[in-house]
Amino acid sequence: MSDVVVRVENVSKRYRIGVAPEKYATLRDTIVKTLKSPLKRIQKSLPAGKDSNGLDAIWALKNVSFEVERGQVLGVIGRNGAGKSTLLKVLSRITEPTEGHVQIRGRVGSLLEVGTGFHPELTGRENIYLNGAILGMKRADIEHKFDEMVAFSGVEKFIDTPVKRYSSGMYLRLAFSVAAHLEPEILVVDEVLAVGDAEFQRKCLGKMSDVAQEGRTVLFVSHDMSAISRLTEETIVLEKGELVYRAPTQKAIDYYMSSGFSKTGERTWTAEESPPADSPFHPIALRVKNSKGQVVDVMRSTEPITIEIEYALDNPIQALRVGIYLRDMQGVYVFTSFDTDSPAEYESMATRPAGHYISRCVIPADTLNEGRYALGTNASIYRNKRFFQDLRALVFNVDGLGAPGKQWAERRRGVIRPRLNWDINQIG
Repeated sequence: MSDVVVRVENVSKRYRIGVAPEKYATLRDTIVKTLKSPLKRIQKSLPAGKDSNGLDAIWALKNVSFEVERGQVLGVIGRNGAGKSTLLKVLSRITEPTEGHVQIRGRVGSLLEVGTGFHPELTGRENIYLNGAILGMKRADIEHKFDEMVAFSGVEKFIDTPVKRYSSGMYLRLAFSVAAHLEPEILVVDEVLAVGDAEFQRKCLGKMSDVAQEGRTVLFVSHDMSAISRLTEETIVLEKGELVYRAPTQKAIDYYMSSGFSKTGERTWTAEESPPADSPFHPIALRVKNSKGQVVDVMRSTEPITIEIEYALDNPIQALRVGIYLRDMQGVYVFTSFDTDSPAEYESMATRPAGHYISRCVIPADTLNEGRYALGTNASIYRNKRFFQDLRALVFNVDGLGAPGKQWAERRRGVIRPRLNWDINQIG
């Protein structure tokens, strides 16, 4: 017989857009609200898009159902806005679902954002005891784990300092340490590990793996497919608030990466965005495509990445060059490349006739390291005239799943991660 500790049945969550914060209610407001309470069921039955006041509404979750068994590590992936964080907030009882219900057996420890559950005026020591008390633990049990938690977090020198004076990294270290060590039966972790450094991320992943091996349940949200692959056994895919796929993790990742969910890897320009000064050059679109020709914003580092620049020329242009700038999120240039860098190509396109064009290049597989990159574009005549430039036209992600050295959990430095040929020879 299966031991289900989390059961989600037809859960939906609706939010109203643009609603002002509620003021403190008067006695009259309370009486009116009580009289109107029978109407809530009718309001819930309204179609998505408008509520009873005619305000815009969105469904962050829609009819989500799944079960998690004791000791299982379940991954949750999807685009930004897919409903991942809302789902975890419902499971953590931070917010109530609009429809459906959730059954949870056991204590839930959640880490949904930096410093979740911490009181800024209290010290790190006081917050540890506060969180333990909230989880229903005895003081003796907290004291038994106290030294281990502090050592893991690495904030021993500041444990008696109010946490409002902590940096975001210190906040995260202590918050994760508390969530993981206070022995909740169910650990819920959102995409917060990106705040920590590489060493701490490795420690967190190792600790979550230990938690799972101890028979506790973990729900883990991340955009890092490598972390999802290493840590989880099974993964669900959310899209626009709906659960669209559940499978063993590798199959779920392949489904997510190949089904075109991430179609934001494209930047288009309208005629109004192309000022007269750009004439006769008119940008149309900049696209990032995967090996299947799909427009995506998440790429595998082990596959080639195709960059397309679509544009139109009203009149012929001599010595035109159209190219790209690639930078990391710290603004460091990875490379710059133009479509006439080849002398032969430059000669053949010395004068580019009026017409509709696509300039296309391919970044070879096993070039970029995992991370987030900004792509810009430029159209100019060398040291003469610049027709168009957008240094941050779009942003895309590179996932390192399957990249060289991924058998180690470390995050490697650098913007490139080439697959080099090595020989190992025993000479003695």
